[in-house]
Amino acid sequence: MIMTKKIFGIDLGGTSIKLSVVSIEGEIIDKWSVPTDTKEDGQHIIPDLILAVQEKMLENNWTNEDILGIGMGSPGFVNREKGTVTGAYNLAWVEEQPVADLIRSHFNADWPILIENDANVAALGEQWKGAGDHADNVILVTLGTGVGGGVIVNDQLVVGQGAAGEIGHMFSKDGGRKCTCGQHGCLETVASASGIVWTAGELAYTMDDTGSIIQGRIFNGDPVTSEDIFRAAEAGDRFAEAVVDDTMGHLGRALGQVAAVTNPQYILIGGGVANAGQYLLDKVTDHFHKSVYPGVGETTSIRLATLGNDAGVYGAASLVMKNV
Repeated sequence: MIMTKKIFGIDLGGTSIKLSVVSIEGEIIDKWSVPTDTKEDGQHIIPDLILAVQEKMLENNWTNEDILGIGMGSPGFVNREKGTVTGAYNLAWVEEQPVADLIRSHFNADWPILIENDANVAALGEQWKGAGDHADNVILVTLGTGVGGGVIVNDQLVVGQGAAGEIGHMFSKDGGRKCTCGQHGCLETVASASGIVWTAGELAYTMDDTGSIIQGRIFNGDPVTSEDIFRAAEAGDRFAEAVVDDTMGHLGRALGQVAAVTNPQYILIGGGVANAGQYLLDKVTDHFHKSVYPGVGETTSIRLATLGNDAGVYGAASLVMKNV
């Protein structure tokens, strides 16, 4: 009976593989993780993933008949039709990896094995079980080491030719820093955790000495994190406030551009940088409304994402749910 079947939701990351068992009702029954072994060009990753699923099935005496399918989020370029992943560099996957075929052949099962880009999967998770509140039009922006994005329009992921939603690589700053993608001035170079720190390093030497703790640490060569900067800004450090205003200004304006095209009900901000909470949200929202087309600004609201690390596994499971 389909109502008793289980879904494996899997989120592939460069540090760990997060796995969950999700019910048809969308409840996480079990979740765990295994380390991501990137040795030998990442060739241990899928065998380790298969073993983790197999052990969980044995532990619960589940057969293939008890499983509805496997959904998975992965970095890199995902070919949804073939079930392959290419260019997932933090997994050491440069060449095309036949992920779905390897899993399917091991279990000899006819379950759907569905793979999607990890940022898109996180957006689906937030739409289904998080701050997206089941809205049909949702954008998720994740601020971490980089800036990721997932765009949902009319309850469908926008994937284009495969690489849509790369909000972090929207052009943001004339004469800006070189991005990991090879271009200059991408949003990621200013609004990611490292981008915020880089901006602080630049502004420290162009602004007057304000007596700022953050500015002083930069002058002394001491390490500074984006978390340090937000905490100091919220406490009234004028230099840190200037850094936050600059970087969140770029983010707010970029979100205004995306919203002008898609007019979502919600723009959700997640990732480690978003732990700055309401202070960050207020700054971004202020810059968003200063730049966005009024008709869009009146119908789009910005929220903090709520699922944290569970967004990926929920979204991965939802791939299977949408396929039923």
